[in-house]
Amino acid sequence: MSQPRFDPRGAVDLSMLQKPTAAQAQAAAASAKAAAAAPPGVIVDLTPENFQQVVEGSATVPLIVAIGASRSATGEKMTPTLEKAAIAYRGRFVLARVDADAQPQIAQVFGVQGVPCALAVIQGQPLPLFQGSPSPEQVAQVLEQVLEAAAQAGVTGTVAGADAEPDAEPEPEPEVPPLHAAAYEAIERGDWAAATAAYQQALNENPGDLDAKAGLGQVVLMERLDGVTDPVADLQAADAAGPTAVEAQLLAADIEMAAGRVSAAFARLVAVVRATSGPERETARKRLVSLFELVDPNAEELKVARRNLALALF
Repeated sequence: MSQPRFDPRGAVDLSMLQKPTAAQAQAAAASAKAAAAAPPGVIVDLTPENFQQVVEGSATVPLIVAIGASRSATGEKMTPTLEKAAIAYRGRFVLARVDADAQPQIAQVFGVQGVPCALAVIQGQPLPLFQGSPSPEQVAQVLEQVLEAAAQAGVTGTVAGADAEPDAEPEPEPEVPPLHAAAYEAIERGDWAAATAAYQQALNENPGDLDAKAGLGQVVLMERLDGVTDPVADLQAADAAGPTAVEAQLLAADIEMAAGRVSAAFARLVAVVRATSGPERETARKRLVSLFELVDPNAEELKVARRNLALALF
């Protein structure tokens, strides 16, 4: 990890951003919890759709951009550290999260050479901060430098309502069961077999462990995507090949699922079921049902997909 530093050099032209064909990344569970715990507007996911609005906001409130990679097996601690800091600073800056795998165009705009990394944006100008996973103390030091530089530029605003005192102390995080913890550690190492074994043992001991069941499905999905190097190209190839190209569509649905485009992944496989028959149709159906297991049973996308699958089959 390189030493965190505030470096005003290397600004790039933000106007070069183009709308991507890849999907927006699905935030990790921990990141989703952090965003829910933060006041509205303090932590956002940066996408091509909101890019201009978020960057323009840096004219009044400093912006910190955290760029990671969802498919990396490396234990990435930078973004969670910045999320905690964003909540603690109570709206003195906005934290924008970017998944370089799902949004490569945004990473390219900022001239990212490696992830995880972070940069500041003040009055539309990006300023490189650090690369790697710094300690909370290092992050705090860099953030103070960013806020000082922003103040010198006249950017001293805060996120509306974010400086209000919290209503109550948040409840402590529940303790992670040992087998789940073992699975998490295996996932960080990219050891899919060990993660699968840990979750399977948890299910053997408690067949009603819904978290273990969902975790097992997630591991299977990550293992299938482990060798994917260009998800954008894979999605484009699947779209060009059409719904009868079963293998291409299965891969594309996995990519969309991992990127958080749940409805798109479901719709893609329903189209395959409609367009095929025999073993190919059954393969698509089974994959779709397996992806159903990764979604909240009460999710509207799941209800719609189940109805569409039933209509496609009968």
